[in-house]
Amino acid sequence: QVQLVESGGGLVQAGGSLRLSCAASGRTFDNYAMAWFRQAPGKERVFVAAISWGGGDTLYADSVKGRFTISRASAKNTMYLQMNSLKPEDTAVYYCAAKQTSYSGRVYRDSNRFDAWGKGTLVTVSS
Repeated sequence: QVQLVESGGGLVQAGGSLRLSCAASGRTFDNYAMAWFRQAPGKERVFVAAISWGGGDTLYADSVKGRFTISRASAKNTMYLQMNSLKPEDTAVYYCAAKQTSYSGRVYRDSNRFDAWGKGTLVTVSS
């Protein structure tokens, strides 16, 4: 099982940027599709963005499309989420997730399908 650790969260003003990282260890990173989810205070965890094992396919929630970019660096066993034009409603704990797969081009957005989760990193956007 792969282990995941998020970093890069913090406090930022509205309109600012942050880059989150998700470091994977324990098993090879290359057989895992990855994704970011977030959970705002008092709300359920929701999908943010996903990337395929091969890195060439991505998917975004409508709420972040055009502002967030997901990427991965397999050589570093790391996934990223570049967040620009942040809004107060982006405030949440952000989690990365991994799903083992044989399909290099497939992306997943259903949280129930993921095999491993990080503990999260808090992003706070002030108005």
